[in-house]
Amino acid sequence: MQTLRGADIVARTLEALGVTRIFTLSGNHIMPVFDALLETGITLVHTRQEAACVHMADAWGRLTGEVGVALVTGGQGHTNGAAALTTALAAESPVLLLSGHAGLSELGRGAFQELAQADIARPMTKAAWTAGSVASLGPDLARAFRIAREGRPGPVHLSLPVDLLEAAVPAASVRIPDRAAAAIRTAEPAPDLVADLRAALAGAERPLVACGPALCDASGRAAMAALEEALGLPVVGMESPRGINDPALGAFAEVLSRADLLVLLGKPLDFTLRFGAAPTLAPDCRFAIVDPDPALLGRAPADRLAVAALADPRPVLAALAASGTALPRREGSHREAWHREARAALAYQPPGWADLRRNAGPLHPVALCRAVDAFLDHYPDGTLICDGGEIGQWPQALVRAGRRLINGVSGTIGASIPFAIAAALERPGTPVVAVLGDGTFGFHMAEFDTAVRYGVPFIAVVGNDARWNAEHQIQLRNYGPERTRHCDLLPTRYDAVVQALGGFGALVTKAADLPAVLEAAHASGLPACVNVMIESVPAPVIRRPA
Repeated sequence: MQTLRGADIVARTLEALGVTRIFTLSGNHIMPVFDALLETGITLVHTRQEAACVHMADAWGRLTGEVGVALVTGGQGHTNGAAALTTALAAESPVLLLSGHAGLSELGRGAFQELAQADIARPMTKAAWTAGSVASLGPDLARAFRIAREGRPGPVHLSLPVDLLEAAVPAASVRIPDRAAAAIRTAEPAPDLVADLRAALAGAERPLVACGPALCDASGRAAMAALEEALGLPVVGMESPRGINDPALGAFAEVLSRADLLVLLGKPLDFTLRFGAAPTLAPDCRFAIVDPDPALLGRAPADRLAVAALADPRPVLAALAASGTALPRREGSHREAWHREARAALAYQPPGWADLRRNAGPLHPVALCRAVDAFLDHYPDGTLICDGGEIGQWPQALVRAGRRLINGVSGTIGASIPFAIAAALERPGTPVVAVLGDGTFGFHMAEFDTAVRYGVPFIAVVGNDARWNAEHQIQLRNYGPERTRHCDLLPTRYDAVVQALGGFGALVTKAADLPAVLEAAHASGLPACVNVMIESVPAPVIRRPA
């Protein structure tokens, strides 16, 4: 009689659900799955640390819209991986963390690496549970895939007890779920919702539309641009922990403070908007909120709520863009002037930045970013990744790219090297440039070994100021220069570290050398570290002169 192990059911279900690549780190509890995956077409990317697996799966989910899958072992393997779920949750990224688990038959008896893993993951996920039987493994995976993508996307965790993975059952008793079993239900806008939103926008003099992180992918940004073009009003994507000070949005704080209607499409009213309080928003600014989460509809003051609706923001965005031409003009309306003024503010860069291209001494971050921007200008399909407390903000303001990934609303740093590996795997042959800090580099520098083993080229441009600069700037602002302690690092030759791991490395101390080094890094075809000695300056906070 032919039998299947639980691990075979897991592997075959993942393949049936469309998984082509899994980011993983081996361990006792998941070795049956490693074995079972040999009978599928799924590729494994075997990393050096479990959090890197989840960061790679996060990047994969954001870039493709598919569920990014990470597979780690139980115990501390799980806790290491779970730490990265916070970044994926805040970024609204569809991720599935599969963790090995102590056998069900041994729980409560001091099993090897026994932990309440689902309880640990639950605060950082949309859902987390432990498989309870061999028969439930396939349906559990299909359910996890559906939850990760449905409504507000986000990470899901499923623990896989090792005794279930090793148990054999008759093959005839197993039905492998297909993609239909994981199909999501989209909350389409009610027929009158688009009309209500248009009416609220038409009645406003200075409307502003803000879209949440899940809409900040390539298709979402294209839909935002289409809406702005169709209705003639400013539309922005918000995915940064800097919120109103997001350098990618120029003088956004000025625009927001003048708006008389703020439309939130899948964008939570949270700390990034200073909770909607004055003076960030005008006291009489009204809100229109569309969200798949009913809890978020009640965050705005009821007396200022013009529209509130449960719906997925993506189809609403598309329906609004397709709803007709520009909004009706009211007599005496200055909405067109508002759109021009808002767009100019959102595109604003301080004119003083033009004077910061230095040829000697540590580079200003502006000089670093100008060189990266010029490099990526030759590769319109290239990817920009921004990471780090202070240095990561500069490229968001200055570097244009075909697509980009940032650390996201969580503000967590350290994901850029795993992000870059996943991005390069997803779009082979096109350059991936990650701009990160020296503190950030230390989190996952060993993943250069992963990139070398798998032949995955990317360029890490390290802004090296030999300190944890975000915290140093907090000390300067809050406590004074005489109390700046414990945030210093060494001016380490990270480029030499990468060379030792088999990659390309180069040290840059002059702005004039950086363009040629970037081209050499790209031409090498290797994972590359360009170690740039930079000035230690705060991140930009962009304001226009009064």
